[in-house]
Amino acid sequence: MSRAINVDASEAHVLDMCAKHNASISAIEKLHSGGTRVVMKNMDDAVVIIKAFGAKVITGDVLRTPSRLMHN
Repeated sequence: MSRAINVDASEAHVLDMCAKHNASISAIEKLHSGGTRVVMKNMDDAVVIIKAFGAKVITGDVLRTPSRLMHN
């Protein structure tokens, strides 16, 4: 299991849910394919957030937006 979770929800909703469950975020980004990718600081928080979002957790491949430019 990974600390990274892809969720079919807005970034604001993910932030609210993490705050509600006192779950610490390491990184968060909007997904190009829709939804939000959130990386929790520890596995315990990841499990809590996965359970909280239930069926909204995206299990397949997602298209992420590059966060930095590629250099050759």
